[in-house]
Amino acid sequence: QVQLVESGGGLVQAGGSLRLSCAASGRTFSSYTMGWFRQAPGKEREFVAAISWSGGSTYYADSVKDRFTISRDNNKNTLYLQMNSLKAEDTAVYYCAARTGNEYADWGQGTQVTVSS
Repeated sequence: QVQLVESGGGLVQAGGSLRLSCAASGRTFSSYTMGWFRQAPGKEREFVAAISWSGGSTYYADSVKDRFTISRDNNKNTLYLQMNSLKAEDTAVYYCAARTGNEYADWGQGTQVTVSS
Protein backbone atom coordinates (compact mmCIF):
# COMPACT_ATOMS: atom_id res chain seq x y z
CA GLN A 1 0.00 0.00 0.00
CA VAL A 2 1.14 3.55 -0.68
CA GLN A 3 -0.08 6.70 1.02
CA LEU A 4 -0.74 9.69 -1.21
CA VAL A 5 -1.18 13.39 -0.37
CA GLU A 6 -2.09 15.94 -3.03
CA SER A 7 -1.33 19.65 -2.86
CA GLY A 8 -1.20 22.69 -5.11
CA GLY A 9 -4.85 23.22 -5.82
CA GLY A 10 -6.49 26.63 -5.63
CA LEU A 11 -8.39 29.34 -7.43
CA VAL A 12 -7.10 30.55 -10.78
CA GLN A 13 -8.48 32.60 -13.64
CA ALA A 14 -9.26 31.00 -16.98
CA GLY A 15 -6.11 30.82 -19.08
CA GLY A 16 -3.91 30.51 -16.01
CA SER A 17 -1.75 27.68 -14.73
CA LEU A 18 -1.40 25.48 -11.67
CA ARG A 19 0.93 22.66 -10.74
CA LEU A 20 -0.40 19.87 -8.58
CA SER A 21 1.86 17.64 -6.54
CA CYS A 22 1.26 14.23 -5.03
CA ALA A 23 3.64 13.10 -2.31
CA ALA A 24 3.88 9.34 -1.81
CA SER A 25 5.03 7.30 1.14
CA GLY A 26 4.93 3.65 2.06
CA ARG A 27 5.79 1.05 -0.52
CA THR A 28 8.22 1.83 -3.32
CA PHE A 29 6.76 4.72 -5.31
CA SER A 30 8.93 4.01 -8.32
CA SER A 31 7.29 0.63 -8.90
CA TYR A 32 3.83 2.09 -9.53
CA THR A 33 2.10 3.40 -12.58
CA MET A 34 0.50 6.61 -11.33
CA GLY A 35 -2.54 8.53 -12.44
CA TRP A 36 -4.46 11.74 -11.98
CA PHE A 37 -8.24 11.76 -11.91
CA ARG A 38 -10.80 14.49 -11.27
CA GLN A 39 -14.38 14.78 -10.16
CA ALA A 40 -16.54 17.80 -10.84
CA PRO A 41 -19.72 18.50 -8.84
CA GLY A 42 -22.53 16.23 -9.93
CA LYS A 43 -20.29 14.24 -12.26
CA GLU A 44 -18.49 10.92 -12.09
CA ARG A 45 -14.77 10.76 -11.46
CA GLU A 46 -12.86 10.79 -14.72
CA PHE A 47 -9.37 9.91 -15.88
CA VAL A 48 -7.04 12.83 -16.57
CA ALA A 49 -3.54 11.44 -17.12
CA ALA A 50 -1.25 8.54 -16.27
CA ILE A 51 2.48 7.87 -16.27
CA SER A 52 4.44 4.63 -16.26
CA TRP A 53 6.73 3.67 -13.39
CA SER A 54 9.79 5.00 -15.22
CA GLY A 55 8.12 8.09 -16.61
CA GLY A 56 8.81 6.87 -20.11
CA SER A 57 5.17 6.58 -21.13
CA THR A 58 2.38 9.06 -20.53
CA TYR A 59 -1.33 9.00 -21.36
CA TYR A 60 -3.88 11.81 -21.41
CA ALA A 61 -7.59 12.30 -21.70
CA ASP A 62 -8.46 14.09 -24.93
CA SER A 63 -9.92 16.98 -22.94
CA VAL A 64 -6.54 17.86 -21.40
CA LYS A 65 -4.11 16.79 -24.09
CA ASP A 66 -1.67 19.56 -25.07
CA ARG A 67 -2.62 21.57 -21.96
CA PHE A 68 -1.66 19.29 -19.07
CA THR A 69 1.63 17.49 -18.45
CA ILE A 70 2.09 14.61 -16.04
CA SER A 71 5.54 13.89 -14.66
CA ARG A 72 7.21 12.20 -11.72
CA ASP A 73 10.38 12.39 -9.68
CA ASN A 74 11.08 8.96 -8.26
CA ASN A 75 13.94 10.31 -6.16
CA LYS A 76 11.48 12.60 -4.38
CA ASN A 77 8.57 10.12 -4.40
CA THR A 78 6.43 12.80 -6.00
CA LEU A 79 3.98 12.93 -8.89
CA TYR A 80 3.13 16.18 -10.66
CA LEU A 81 0.45 17.57 -12.94
CA GLN A 82 1.27 20.82 -14.71
CA MET A 83 -1.96 22.41 -15.88
CA ASN A 84 -1.83 25.24 -18.41
CA SER A 85 -4.49 27.17 -20.31
CA LEU A 86 -7.03 26.26 -17.66
CA LYS A 87 -10.71 26.41 -18.49
CA ALA A 88 -13.80 26.71 -16.32
CA GLU A 89 -14.62 23.09 -17.16
CA ASP A 90 -11.38 21.98 -15.50
CA THR A 91 -12.90 22.91 -12.14
CA ALA A 92 -12.95 19.75 -10.02
CA VAL A 93 -11.38 17.91 -7.14
CA TYR A 94 -8.18 16.33 -8.44
CA TYR A 95 -6.96 12.99 -7.10
CA CYS A 96 -3.75 11.09 -7.58
CA ALA A 97 -3.80 7.31 -7.51
CA ALA A 98 -1.39 4.39 -7.63
CA ARG A 99 -2.10 1.48 -9.92
CA THR A 100 -1.74 -2.10 -8.73
CA GLY A 101 -2.36 -4.68 -11.41
CA ASN A 102 -5.34 -3.52 -13.44
CA GLU A 103 -6.83 -1.14 -10.94
CA TYR A 104 -5.98 2.06 -9.12
CA ALA A 105 -6.08 0.78 -5.56
CA ASP A 106 -4.59 3.63 -3.53
CA TRP A 107 -5.96 7.17 -3.63
CA GLY A 108 -5.17 10.52 -2.11
CA GLN A 109 -7.72 12.75 -0.42
CA GLY A 110 -7.94 15.17 -3.33
CA THR A 111 -7.20 18.84 -3.91
CA GLN A 112 -9.70 21.41 -5.17
CA VAL A 113 -9.03 23.28 -8.40
CA THR A 114 -11.38 26.14 -9.24
CA VAL A 115 -11.09 28.02 -12.51
CA SER A 116 -13.00 31.29 -12.73
CA SER A 117 -14.21 32.46 -16.12
